[in-house]
Amino acid sequence: MTNNREMFLSLLMEIADQADPIALRYFRASDLAVDEKTDLSPVTVADRSIEQVAREVVLRRDRGLGVCGEEFGDTDGAHRARLIIDPIDGTRNFVRGIPVFATLLAIEEGGEIVAGVVSAPALGARWHAVRGGGAFSGARRLRVSGIRDLAQAHVFHADLSGAAEVSPPPGATRLFSRAHRTRGFGDFYQHILVAEGAGEFAIDPAVKPWDVAAIQVIIEEAGGRATTLEGARSVYGGSLVTSNGLVHDEALRLLTDPSR
Repeated sequence: MTNNREMFLSLLMEIADQADPIALRYFRASDLAVDEKTDLSPVTVADRSIEQVAREVVLRRDRGLGVCGEEFGDTDGAHRARLIIDPIDGTRNFVRGIPVFATLLAIEEGGEIVAGVVSAPALGARWHAVRGGGAFSGARRLRVSGIRDLAQAHVFHADLSGAAEVSPPPGATRLFSRAHRTRGFGDFYQHILVAEGAGEFAIDPAVKPWDVAAIQVIIEEAGGRATTLEGARSVYGGSLVTSNGLVHDEALRLLTDPSR
Protein backbone atom coordinates (compact mmCIF):
# COMPACT_ATOMS: atom_id res chain seq x y z
CA MET A 1 0.00 0.00 0.00
CA THR A 2 2.78 2.46 0.92
CA ASN A 3 4.59 1.77 -2.36
CA ASN A 4 1.35 2.39 -4.25
CA ARG A 5 0.92 5.74 -2.51
CA GLU A 6 4.52 6.70 -3.29
CA MET A 7 3.79 5.96 -6.95
CA PHE A 8 0.75 8.23 -6.72
CA LEU A 9 2.97 10.95 -5.25
CA SER A 10 5.41 10.52 -8.13
CA LEU A 11 2.52 11.00 -10.57
CA LEU A 12 1.38 14.17 -8.80
CA MET A 13 4.91 15.55 -8.82
CA GLU A 14 5.20 14.92 -12.56
CA ILE A 15 1.95 16.80 -13.15
CA ALA A 16 3.12 19.68 -10.94
CA ASP A 17 6.43 19.84 -12.82
CA GLN A 18 4.49 20.33 -16.05
CA ALA A 19 1.87 22.66 -14.54
CA ASP A 20 4.29 25.17 -13.02
CA PRO A 21 5.79 26.50 -16.27
CA ILE A 22 2.33 26.80 -17.82
CA ALA A 23 1.13 28.91 -14.91
CA LEU A 24 4.22 31.10 -15.01
CA ARG A 25 3.95 31.55 -18.79
CA TYR A 26 0.53 33.20 -18.39
CA PHE A 27 1.02 34.88 -15.00
CA ARG A 28 1.05 38.67 -15.46
CA ALA A 29 0.78 38.25 -19.24
CA SER A 30 -0.51 41.45 -20.80
CA ASP A 31 -2.75 39.55 -23.22
CA LEU A 32 -4.26 37.07 -20.74
CA ALA A 33 -7.92 36.53 -21.62
CA VAL A 34 -10.27 35.93 -18.70
CA ASP A 35 -13.64 34.24 -19.14
CA GLU A 36 -16.48 34.07 -16.64
CA LYS A 37 -17.99 30.71 -15.70
CA THR A 38 -21.66 30.16 -14.88
CA ASP A 39 -20.91 30.60 -11.17
CA LEU A 40 -19.33 34.00 -12.01
CA SER A 41 -15.84 32.79 -11.09
CA PRO A 42 -13.01 33.56 -13.55
CA VAL A 43 -11.23 31.01 -15.72
CA THR A 44 -8.21 31.44 -18.00
CA VAL A 45 -6.30 29.50 -20.63
CA ALA A 46 -3.84 28.59 -17.89
CA ASP A 47 -6.55 26.79 -15.87
CA ARG A 48 -7.67 24.80 -18.89
CA SER A 49 -4.17 24.08 -20.16
CA ILE A 50 -2.94 22.76 -16.82
CA GLU A 51 -5.91 20.45 -16.38
CA GLN A 52 -5.53 19.17 -19.94
CA VAL A 53 -1.85 18.41 -19.35
CA ALA A 54 -2.73 16.62 -16.11
CA ARG A 55 -5.20 14.43 -17.95
CA GLU A 56 -2.61 13.63 -20.60
CA VAL A 57 -0.11 12.58 -17.92
CA VAL A 58 -2.73 10.30 -16.36
CA LEU A 59 -3.45 8.69 -19.73
CA ARG A 60 0.24 8.05 -20.25
CA ARG A 61 1.05 6.85 -16.73
CA ASP A 62 -2.12 5.07 -15.60
CA ARG A 63 -5.11 4.82 -17.92
CA GLY A 64 -7.15 3.17 -15.18
CA LEU A 65 -7.07 6.28 -13.00
CA GLY A 66 -10.19 8.43 -12.97
CA VAL A 67 -10.08 12.24 -12.94
CA CYS A 68 -12.18 14.83 -11.12
CA GLY A 69 -11.23 18.30 -12.36
CA GLU A 70 -12.61 21.78 -11.85
CA GLU A 71 -12.61 22.68 -15.54
CA PHE A 72 -13.53 19.45 -17.37
CA GLY A 73 -15.52 17.50 -14.79
CA ASP A 74 -15.39 13.80 -13.97
CA THR A 75 -13.84 11.02 -16.04
CA ASP A 76 -14.36 7.49 -14.78
CA GLY A 77 -11.47 5.07 -14.52
CA ALA A 78 -11.11 1.33 -14.08
CA HIS A 79 -9.50 1.63 -10.63
CA ARG A 80 -10.85 2.63 -7.22
CA ALA A 81 -8.56 5.65 -7.39
CA ARG A 82 -8.81 9.01 -9.13
CA LEU A 83 -6.95 12.27 -9.52
CA ILE A 84 -8.64 15.37 -8.07
CA ILE A 85 -7.29 18.59 -9.55
CA ASP A 86 -7.74 22.32 -9.16
CA PRO A 87 -5.47 23.61 -11.93
CA ILE A 88 -5.20 27.09 -10.42
CA ASP A 89 -6.49 27.68 -6.93
CA GLY A 90 -6.65 31.43 -6.43
CA THR A 91 -7.57 32.34 -10.00
CA ARG A 92 -8.71 35.80 -8.90
CA ASN A 93 -5.23 36.36 -7.48
CA PHE A 94 -3.70 34.96 -10.67
CA VAL A 95 -5.55 37.32 -13.00
CA ARG A 96 -4.71 40.35 -10.83
CA GLY A 97 -1.00 39.53 -10.75
CA ILE A 98 -0.95 38.42 -7.10
CA PRO A 99 1.54 35.54 -6.74
CA VAL A 100 -0.53 33.60 -4.19
CA PHE A 101 -1.98 30.86 -6.41
CA ALA A 102 -1.28 27.14 -6.74
CA THR A 103 -2.07 23.92 -8.54
CA LEU A 104 -3.79 21.51 -6.13
CA LEU A 105 -3.42 17.78 -6.87
CA ALA A 106 -4.63 14.80 -4.89
CA ILE A 107 -5.32 11.09 -5.24
CA GLU A 108 -8.50 9.67 -3.79
CA GLU A 109 -8.44 5.89 -3.32
CA GLY A 110 -11.42 4.03 -1.93
CA GLY A 111 -12.93 7.23 -0.58
CA GLU A 112 -9.75 8.34 1.21
CA ILE A 113 -7.32 11.04 0.10
CA VAL A 114 -3.98 9.23 0.13
CA ALA A 115 -1.59 11.70 -1.49
CA GLY A 116 -1.54 15.42 -2.17
CA VAL A 117 0.63 18.11 -3.74
CA VAL A 118 0.25 21.89 -3.62
CA SER A 119 2.55 23.71 -6.04
CA ALA A 120 2.84 27.50 -5.99
CA PRO A 121 5.37 28.41 -8.68
CA ALA A 122 5.21 32.19 -8.29
CA LEU A 123 6.12 31.72 -4.63
CA GLY A 124 8.80 29.17 -5.52
CA ALA A 125 7.22 26.70 -3.10
CA ARG A 126 5.69 23.23 -3.11
CA TRP A 127 4.18 21.09 -0.36
CA HIS A 128 3.28 17.40 -0.40
CA ALA A 129 2.02 14.56 1.76
CA VAL A 130 1.39 10.83 1.57
CA ARG A 131 -1.07 9.26 3.96
CA GLY A 132 0.92 7.77 6.83
CA GLY A 133 4.18 9.31 5.60
CA GLY A 134 4.07 12.88 6.88
CA ALA A 135 3.78 16.28 5.19
CA PHE A 136 6.74 18.13 3.71
CA SER A 137 7.95 21.15 1.83
CA GLY A 138 10.95 19.73 0.04
CA ALA A 139 12.87 17.89 2.76
CA ARG A 140 11.43 20.04 5.55
CA ARG A 141 8.78 18.25 7.56
CA LEU A 142 5.63 20.23 8.34
CA ARG A 143 4.19 20.33 11.85
CA VAL A 144 1.25 22.31 13.16
CA SER A 145 1.75 24.57 16.15
CA GLY A 146 1.27 23.57 19.76
CA ILE A 147 -0.82 26.61 20.74
CA ARG A 148 -3.88 25.59 22.75
CA ASP A 149 -5.37 28.97 23.68
CA LEU A 150 -7.37 30.95 21.11
CA ALA A 151 -6.14 34.13 22.79
CA GLN A 152 -2.70 33.28 21.41
CA ALA A 153 -3.91 31.96 18.06
CA HIS A 154 -3.57 33.37 14.56
CA VAL A 155 -6.85 32.91 12.66
CA PHE A 156 -6.93 33.12 8.85
CA HIS A 157 -9.94 33.75 6.64
CA ALA A 158 -11.06 34.24 3.04
CA ASP A 159 -13.23 37.06 1.66
CA LEU A 160 -15.38 38.68 4.34
CA SER A 161 -17.50 40.85 2.04
CA GLY A 162 -19.79 38.13 0.75
CA ALA A 163 -19.85 39.98 -2.59
CA ALA A 164 -17.89 37.54 -4.77
CA GLU A 165 -18.26 34.47 -2.58
CA VAL A 166 -20.47 33.19 0.22
CA SER A 167 -20.72 35.32 3.35
CA PRO A 168 -18.54 34.38 6.35
CA PRO A 169 -20.05 32.16 9.06
CA PRO A 170 -22.32 34.06 11.48
CA GLY A 171 -19.91 33.64 14.38
CA ALA A 172 -16.82 34.85 12.52
CA THR A 173 -16.66 38.20 14.34
CA ARG A 174 -17.05 36.39 17.65
CA LEU A 175 -14.13 34.09 16.82
CA PHE A 176 -11.96 36.94 15.56
CA SER A 177 -12.50 38.86 18.79
CA ARG A 178 -11.12 35.91 20.79
CA ALA A 179 -8.04 35.40 18.61
CA HIS A 180 -4.67 37.04 19.05
CA ARG A 181 -4.51 38.03 15.37
CA THR A 182 -6.47 37.63 12.13
CA ARG A 183 -5.27 37.73 8.54
CA GLY A 184 -7.16 37.36 5.23
CA PHE A 185 -4.88 35.16 3.15
CA GLY A 186 -7.68 32.99 1.74
CA ASP A 187 -7.50 30.10 -0.74
CA PHE A 188 -4.91 27.35 -0.31
CA TYR A 189 -2.29 29.53 1.37
CA GLN A 190 -4.08 30.04 4.67
CA HIS A 191 -4.34 26.27 5.17
CA ILE A 192 -0.71 25.69 4.24
CA LEU A 193 0.27 28.28 6.85
CA VAL A 194 -1.67 26.24 9.43
CA ALA A 195 0.19 23.09 8.33
CA GLU A 196 3.49 24.97 8.71
CA GLY A 197 2.63 26.07 12.24
CA ALA A 198 2.38 29.77 11.31
CA GLY A 199 -1.29 29.94 12.34
CA GLU A 200 -3.80 27.88 14.26
CA PHE A 201 -7.13 28.09 12.38
CA ALA A 202 -8.30 28.88 8.83
CA ILE A 203 -11.82 29.26 7.43
CA ASP A 204 -13.20 28.59 3.93
CA PRO A 205 -17.03 28.77 4.02
CA ALA A 206 -17.56 27.65 0.39
CA VAL A 207 -15.36 25.06 -1.34
CA LYS A 208 -15.46 22.24 -3.87
CA PRO A 209 -13.70 18.85 -3.53
CA TRP A 210 -10.74 20.03 -5.63
CA ASP A 211 -10.22 22.92 -3.18
CA VAL A 212 -10.05 20.54 -0.24
CA ALA A 213 -8.48 17.21 -1.23
CA ALA A 214 -4.77 18.08 -1.31
CA ILE A 215 -5.15 20.39 1.68
CA GLN A 216 -6.80 17.70 3.81
CA VAL A 217 -3.98 15.17 3.59
CA ILE A 218 -1.27 17.81 4.07
CA ILE A 219 -2.96 19.27 7.15
CA GLU A 220 -3.64 15.88 8.71
CA GLU A 221 -0.15 14.56 8.02
CA ALA A 222 1.22 17.72 9.66
CA GLY A 223 -0.75 16.78 12.79
CA GLY A 224 -3.78 19.02 12.34
CA ARG A 225 -7.48 18.68 11.56
CA ALA A 226 -9.49 19.47 8.44
CA THR A 227 -13.29 19.41 8.65
CA THR A 228 -16.40 21.16 7.42
CA LEU A 229 -18.01 23.95 9.46
CA GLU A 230 -20.27 21.23 10.86
CA GLY A 231 -17.25 19.22 12.01
CA ALA A 232 -17.46 16.48 9.38
CA ARG A 233 -14.26 15.04 7.93
CA SER A 234 -15.11 15.12 4.23
CA VAL A 235 -13.85 16.74 1.05
CA TYR A 236 -17.45 16.86 -0.19
CA GLY A 237 -19.02 18.91 2.61
CA GLY A 238 -18.97 22.31 0.91
CA SER A 239 -16.87 24.12 3.52
CA LEU A 240 -13.41 23.76 5.04
CA VAL A 241 -11.84 24.70 8.32
CA THR A 242 -8.33 23.64 9.21
CA SER A 243 -6.49 23.87 12.49
CA ASN A 244 -3.67 22.60 14.63
CA GLY A 245 -6.31 20.36 16.22
CA LEU A 246 -5.94 21.97 19.64
CA VAL A 247 -8.23 24.95 19.04
CA HIS A 248 -10.52 23.23 16.54
CA ASP A 249 -13.58 22.43 18.64
CA GLU A 250 -13.68 25.74 20.48
CA ALA A 251 -13.27 27.72 17.25
CA LEU A 252 -16.06 25.75 15.56
CA ARG A 253 -18.40 26.40 18.50
CA LEU A 254 -17.74 30.13 18.29
CA LEU A 255 -18.36 30.10 14.53
CA THR A 256 -21.60 28.13 14.61
CA ASP A 257 -23.23 28.37 18.06
CA PRO A 258 -25.16 31.64 18.56
CA SER A 259 -25.19 31.18 22.35
CA ARG A 260 -21.40 31.32 22.67
